[in-house]
Amino acid sequence: MDEHVVYMLQCKDQSLYTGYTNNFERRLRMHEEGKGAKYTRGRGPFTLMYYEVFSTKEEAMQAEYRIKRLTRSGKEELIASYKERMESI
Repeated sequence: MDEHVVYMLQCKDQSLYTGYTNNFERRLRMHEEGKGAKYTRGRGPFTLMYYEVFSTKEEAMQAEYRIKRLTRSGKEELIASYKERMESI
């Protein structure tokens, strides 16, 4: 699959998890089944807060790194901006 996705999930404890995948449906299913990232085990159910597609894996990985370095408030600003874009479509 040539789709490179960076996504952010809100866990049931209100924490945020940022990840990369090239198959979002499969990856989300893994998170929900407790087979995804160690951090998300036992923290479901999840709410998708942010989703962005990139043309290359390198671009996606760089975006994931930038997002992971943001503060909580920076991540919340990114989520708010994303929601505004989605509402205007």
